[in-house]
Amino acid sequence: MRHLAVIMDGNGRWAEKQGRRREFGHREGAENLRTLCVLCRERGIPYLTVYAFSTENWRRPKAEVGALMRLFSHYFRKYAREMEAEGIRLRFIGERGDLPADVVRTMEEAEESSRDRTELQLVIAFNYGGRREIVQAAQRAARDMLREGLDPSSLNEEGFSRYLYIDDLPEPDLLIRTGGEYRLSNFLIWQTAYTELYTEECLWPDFGAFELDRAIADYKTRQRRFGDV
Repeated sequence: MRHLAVIMDGNGRWAEKQGRRREFGHREGAENLRTLCVLCRERGIPYLTVYAFSTENWRRPKAEVGALMRLFSHYFRKYAREMEAEGIRLRFIGERGDLPADVVRTMEEAEESSRDRTELQLVIAFNYGGRREIVQAAQRAARDMLREGLDPSSLNEEGFSRYLYIDDLPEPDLLIRTGGEYRLSNFLIWQTAYTELYTEECLWPDFGAFELDRAIADYKTRQRRFGDV
């Protein structure tokens, strides 16, 4: 397996079960992302994409959204040296226009400083929506074709995929969603057309080596036909 995608669901519910504020769960969830990076490196998985904040998450209470934004910058400052030592490259997908300036600066600094690292590529979907990504890709493709006088019928799937946020990664082999839900929630809609899906009942802060290895073992039992027989 080369590319693992994870919907890190259940931070708020995990905190509420313990009688804590939802923000506490998000902090624990961020710490667990650090753990997941270590687990992926140990298992030789070179690409990891995680769903951290969706375009729909703006509907949450302002206090919770504000805490998530502060946590974002704090997390990368805290682990910057460790990620450098471990060769982790950071990349981000999503819309940056609506984000606080300090969050955008953190993204830009993290991407630039880690550009040449090769041990693990960590892609973080932040202010991300799969439908929005596809619509914006279609708009960019249409503008280019109009400018170059090309026939729209000449655009194929491979050509279209070049207009997505990141086009140089393999498509995810396995997508794990924690928290017991059975939906994609607008995550990587184009890229997961033939991805194997796995739902884990435990909430994200409780997800560890045992749960990851169980998901990988289940993945290895599947036959990926990609539409063939």
